[in-house]
Amino acid sequence: MDGKFALTPKGVRLMIIGLVVMIAGYILMCGPAVKDPAVFNYEMFDFRRLVAAPVVIVCGIVIEIVAIMRVVRKEEEK
Repeated sequence: MDGKFALTPKGVRLMIIGLVVMIAGYILMCGPAVKDPAVFNYEMFDFRRLVAAPVVIVCGIVIEIVAIMRVVRKEEEK
């Protein structure tokens, strides 16, 4: 082994950004507490939970994949 880390500092930053984006998606998916469990709450099926949150989570996963699979150029290694 030559002692080099597999990810560059820019790749590590991208990994952290992807993680933050995924956490934001999971926070978007959360909702308020149910006041009465016997009453059905239609807010469970709103746009934010069914569309926006999964799209944000997938974007975070794509950022993670880009951070891992990114090709390092020679001038970035220095």
